[in-house]
Amino acid sequence: MNPGNHPEGMSLRQAALVAGFAYLLDPVSYAEYSLYPKLVIPGNTEQTVQNIAAHGRIFVAIIFCYLICFIGDVVIAWALYILLAPVNRAVSLLAAWFQLVYAAIALSGLLNLVTVYRLLNTPDYLTAFGSAQLHAQVMLLLHTFRYDWSMSLVLFGIHLVLLGCLIYRSGYIPWILGVILVINGLGWVTDSLSPYLFPNTNLGFISITFVGELFFMLWLLIRGWKIQEPTAHS
Repeated sequence: MNPGNHPEGMSLRQAALVAGFAYLLDPVSYAEYSLYPKLVIPGNTEQTVQNIAAHGRIFVAIIFCYLICFIGDVVIAWALYILLAPVNRAVSLLAAWFQLVYAAIALSGLLNLVTVYRLLNTPDYLTAFGSAQLHAQVMLLLHTFRYDWSMSLVLFGIHLVLLGCLIYRSGYIPWILGVILVINGLGWVTDSLSPYLFPNTNLGFISITFVGELFFMLWLLIRGWKIQEPTAHS
């Protein structure tokens, strides 16, 4: 087989760059750490509802940031499958499926934020539910989005563990990145399950493991275009 022929229609270099740019253009950090905290005030239902009602455009921007993030995860799953298929096609496909299912669950959870926007921008709902019931509905939907996304991150963590194992064995991506991503994935799994398994334990330090994805993104963007295509013999 000629290594220049790619059944998937994309070279490893192209796949690396597609994944790298998809990571780079992900606006979830902006939504999560800048926009969302401005509107959603923990423990203050009335202020949260007032903020969302008064700043509908910001809330819509938050929804679109999350939407772009989760759609980007689908693109990343596709690109990383191609990038690591030469190592083990079956495991690479499994890793991609874990990320795709994570993205599907997260997208489903995002519909809760869409419903919040509709509730607070349709006057008839305030008349139908009353202020107290409407506020309760809004907070339930906001929390449901967070719970759905949090649980889906367990699958995302498993995806990273599989991804790390493939990278460790690849030979064309530094093995240390594989180790870092395995730790990163275990961090996501532990952090997402901690409210249920370790409710009274402070595991905030686990967030330091999440930088693994940043290192991987930088490598894809800086060194990904230099990946050597594996030969049929190798």
